[in-house]
Amino acid sequence: MRSLFSPDGLFGKIFFRAVRGSVRVFLFRWFRLKVEGRERLCVEGRVIIAPAHRSNLDGPLVGSSSHRRVRYLGKDSLFRPAAAGWAMRSLGSFPVRRGEADLDAMRVAKEMLESGECMLVFPEGTRQIGDTIAEVYDGTAWLASKARAPVVPVGIAGTEAAMPAGAKFPARVPVAVVVGEPLDPPQAADGNRVKRSDLKLWTDDLRQRLQECQTRAREMLND
Repeated sequence: MRSLFSPDGLFGKIFFRAVRGSVRVFLFRWFRLKVEGRERLCVEGRVIIAPAHRSNLDGPLVGSSSHRRVRYLGKDSLFRPAAAGWAMRSLGSFPVRRGEADLDAMRVAKEMLESGECMLVFPEGTRQIGDTIAEVYDGTAWLASKARAPVVPVGIAGTEAAMPAGAKFPARVPVAVVVGEPLDPPQAADGNRVKRSDLKLWTDDLRQRLQECQTRAREMLND
């Protein structure tokens, strides 16, 4: 009986599908959303979805575009009281205590990927401004390498105008999402252990792929 009410149980899955469906209908109609390459968000097995980050709308938009339950990090304060924690876990989030080592969060993410989950990670870290992809940190490369997970770059244009920092409700403006080809996890140049230099080269490649997706998303809005 307990398993029925767990976040991964029957009622958790029903709650997730109901919320995802409602969010999808609202966001897609409100923004007249255009999505290119959506099928790449629906690949099975372990995978990291890596979007550009310009608004708090980015995660819900990308997550609701996939049929899978997308996992992501959430502040531990959002998991209290218990009912809120159940809802957050049912929607795919897992708690991380702010101020603690990022490696702890990465360990949990690695374990989820290894079990075949789909993980959302923002390679730029925090929200940025404009269409130029900012510095991409090597955390995504490390996670992809350790979990042997492909990474799907995603460009998003329009969310920055729709809901900038500080906004309480999204404005009704067009939004475009471009999902790029999956990028294989980092490989060692010498065929042995993956080195920091390998991670850096791979990260540079990811940044370029992200920029291509972001530029294409902006072009779709301007068409």
